[in-house]
Amino acid sequence: MTADAMTGMSLPAGHLAEPTVGRLLTSWQPDVPALVLVAVLGGLYGWGVLRLRRRGGSWPVARTAAFVLLGLGALVVATMSALAVYDHVLFWPAAVQNVLLDLLAPLGLALGDPLRLAVEALPEPRAARVRRAVTGRVVRVLTFPLVSTALVLTTELVVYFTPYFATALRVGWLHQLMYLHLLAAGCLFVVPVLTREQTLPAWCTHPVRAALVFLDGLVDAVPGVVVMTHGTLIAGAWYLHHAPAWAPDVRHDQQIGGGAMLSIAELVALPFLLAVLAQWARAERLQNAALDRRLDEERGTALATAGASAAGSVDGAPAPRPAEPPAPERVRPWWETEHNEVADRIRRQHGDH
Repeated sequence: MTADAMTGMSLPAGHLAEPTVGRLLTSWQPDVPALVLVAVLGGLYGWGVLRLRRRGGSWPVARTAAFVLLGLGALVVATMSALAVYDHVLFWPAAVQNVLLDLLAPLGLALGDPLRLAVEALPEPRAARVRRAVTGRVVRVLTFPLVSTALVLTTELVVYFTPYFATALRVGWLHQLMYLHLLAAGCLFVVPVLTREQTLPAWCTHPVRAALVFLDGLVDAVPGVVVMTHGTLIAGAWYLHHAPAWAPDVRHDQQIGGGAMLSIAELVALPFLLAVLAQWARAERLQNAALDRRLDEERGTALATAGASAAGSVDGAPAPRPAEPPAPERVRPWWETEHNEVADRIRRQHGDH
């Protein structure tokens, strides 16, 4: 760790050095609650992978990499990197922190599919309990697609346009709670969409999920636009009081933060949509493969029956005649099936002829 990083960790917020590319890359500070959360999530995921492999199963390396590098990595960067070092003196690092926790970290965790891993790694009684938990009434309401999208948008707007964010800058435990709040809100939408477990309603087919993800990408852009164009300063009193001499104008700082939120939201939307499309293509391949196997089995049965018939005729025994297909049912006129006065009159007329 460089001297600048140590400076960022030890000096009061008002004495932080101006952020450069080098300082932004090397300035880190520990966050004990975030470290505990990362250790717990990573430990449980690793235990699940090991348990599954010991039972003879396998788990894709790509899913593990996504969970660890993108999911837990985004959580570490948001809470312990230079973003956390400078979030109390500049608005834009705090804005980037929040959008990483709300969008990028949930995407990485969801790509790891921890729900399916838990179901496959746990014994059947515990796996059944997991399934019941994720399909319970409360969870179903919170993860219902339109509800979860509204929760993500509402969380972002509540953070910035109520005293929530300004108070969290002053109160440490509330700041940690805000981190967890943002992460949970993002996971409520992303994890059910990407998991291979059936946690969404039956009508949420892959085409519907792709449409929902596209809509969610548009919704996720709203907070960034609103923050960037909002006339009132967000936590303005705090940042005006704590801004170092080298800091940009507070209003300009807020515009930078809103632009960063908008850019990251749009960047995250693309891999999210691609992941859903990849799942859609995989499901189609599996469905076609299953259909091909069924047709092959039926064709093999038919050939075996024909071979047996041919063998019987060679031995002198008459081969059984194949059953004739049933004649198509005649379509009856409506007056032969209806029971009313007009139909009775027409039937009588036809009977006279």
